[in-house]
Amino acid sequence: MEKVKYNIVLLLLAVMITSCGGKHNDPAIINPTASLLIFPDKDAACIIGTNVSATQSTVNFRWQNAATADSYDITIKDLVSGNTITRSSTGAQLDVALALNTPYSWFITSKVSGNSNTAKSDTWRFYNSGPGVSAYAPFPAEIISPAPEQKVEAVSGSVTLTWSGKDIDNDIVDYDVYLGTSATPALLKAHVTDSKLAVSVTSKQTYYWKIITRDSKNNSSDSGVFKFSVN
Repeated sequence: MEKVKYNIVLLLLAVMITSCGGKHNDPAIINPTASLLIFPDKDAACIIGTNVSATQSTVNFRWQNAATADSYDITIKDLVSGNTITRSSTGAQLDVALALNTPYSWFITSKVSGNSNTAKSDTWRFYNSGPGVSAYAPFPAEIISPAPEQKVEAVSGSVTLTWSGKDIDNDIVDYDVYLGTSATPALLKAHVTDSKLAVSVTSKQTYYWKIITRDSKNNSSDSGVFKFSVN
């Protein structure tokens, strides 16, 4: 009799475990996928915005619908001031009023309702052109190495700074390199024609640096200050 009771208890436990396990058979969580950017074009002048004032125009941002996303955040950065704005959209386009004659970067973050995971697109840059503009200042240089906040190993007391310059007119002439141990680095070398420079550094020190890009019409742009540490 005791054995029968024991078998019944085991059977009841098996039923309970099976039924509890069934509660976890939810559909797989759907993660968003990254969107592909369409317009404004990468490293190009946007000349078809709708002017809303003497200093602003409305730019129609467009991107490709991500297969599993149901909403998007668009993040736009003013590459001169460093100010960033974020707007939300349930569709694959959005009108945003921006300052004229100003370089910007932008990217799209794809989202799915009920899921905290997101997917980020590539980042593109463009120049929001105003009427009568015939020449464009270079885009601020993109810092490549050392990456911002990176800790690096010096080779024979030297680190090579590398960056990338872009200009719509394709007329970059040279760069000024600033480097120092204060947050306002001094000019290290002017009129560098390459996009890299080996510099002397000291171990256990933090360095700040920036790049000024200059074109053939003496227009210039400032990359902003970045820092790295030497092990």
